Amino acid sequence: MANKRHKPEEIVQKLRQVDVLVGQGIARVDAIREVRITEQTYYRWRKQYGGMGTDQLKELKRLQKENERLRKAVSDLTLDKLILKEAARGNF
Repeated sequence: MANKRHKPEEIVQKLRQVDVLVGQGIARVDAIREVRITEQTYYRWRKQYGGMGTDQLKELKRLQKENERLRKAVSDLTLDKLILKEAARGNF
């Protein structure tokens, strides 16, 4: 799974799987390998998503979507501005 981008839901699910496996007596390192991620990834995700509930995850997704929409709007407006500048130069 090299360079696969996981969705927040997948990340939270993998973190929970590790917790379940550890609860069953499996060593954390082995549990991390079992869900097919590196220790570094596990601890990075744990720091970012650890303890996140369903409502928080939904809010995060909503904010990510809104951020994407706003970035597109800024991009579109920037392009419009550049087009208007070029049109103004041609008329003078």
